[in-house]
Amino acid sequence: MSSSTSPLPYGRHTTGSQVASDNASNIAGKIVLTTGVSPSGTGALFVETIAKYNPAFLILAGRSAAKVEATAAKIQSINPAVKTRVLILDLTSQSSVRRAAADVNSWTDVPHIDVLCNNAGIMAGPYRKTAEGIELQFGVNHIAHFLFTNLLISKILAAPKPRIVNISSDGHRLSGIRFDDHSFSDGKTYNQWIGYSQSKSANILFTKSLAEKLGSKGLWTFSVHPGVLMSTSLVGDLNEDDFKDLKQLDKAVGDPLGEEDVEFDVKTEDEMISTHVAAAFDPRLEAAEWNGVYLDDTNVAEEKLRPTVKGEGDGQRLWELSEKLVGEQFKY
Repeated sequence: MSSSTSPLPYGRHTTGSQVASDNASNIAGKIVLTTGVSPSGTGALFVETIAKYNPAFLILAGRSAAKVEATAAKIQSINPAVKTRVLILDLTSQSSVRRAAADVNSWTDVPHIDVLCNNAGIMAGPYRKTAEGIELQFGVNHIAHFLFTNLLISKILAAPKPRIVNISSDGHRLSGIRFDDHSFSDGKTYNQWIGYSQSKSANILFTKSLAEKLGSKGLWTFSVHPGVLMSTSLVGDLNEDDFKDLKQLDKAVGDPLGEEDVEFDVKTEDEMISTHVAAAFDPRLEAAEWNGVYLDDTNVAEEKLRPTVKGEGDGQRLWELSEKLVGEQFKY
């Protein structure tokens, strides 16, 4: 249980550039693997910002080689001294996840991973399924990252002070894990925002489970709400009506965001990555009480967690469901 005193001197308008500058010595020399680094997304903004401070190696994971290579080229223009490598990772396919993890584990020039940032995600699209038949948002945002993380855990734990950052969202407010129907009866009962919310609740619960299971082995892990930014690739083809539907759902559950005169608090690009950078590098989070916590506005924000992620035993239930869906157990 975290104390009431937050450890970081940051807030709502803190920028990623500021946090990275403050943590320059903590970024230098680190090996960082980030998923979801297509240009214009938060993952690309994150790696481009930290590239200025001499990380040793930035592993850039994504489905589209051309898009990931564009981000790699941008990093080289920012700091030619930073080593980069493109990793093809299709989170809609567990076979691709396993191939990507096997590749990383085979790289002798990557003895460990200091930071794994599970940034990739999709939001509120039409009903689709992964190659394994799992509802796509749950499958991509949580299940694929669950598998990828666990397959890399030996290389992560080999780092001196390893960290895992899972990008979640305040969107967890609408739904916990639908343990009896995580794939919405094959789409028959699907709602795009409830699906997104379920996956974001999963990111938070997964983070807390990792801290509980592996904190004693030196792992630090945090879940992050970056904020709202309408210009990122995550928003995709969502339109005004989609966000009206979201406000109606918020209203139905009694959330303040459902009130007619309340607007989403939109951040700048630099503000959007500040919490990413703090979660990945700020040493002030390295106290037992903070391991596994939820961060928002560049600080610990456990008080902002909704009942959707507070069910007794839900973290372990999700872990066991995730093991079932990937066909492999991970016991620590």
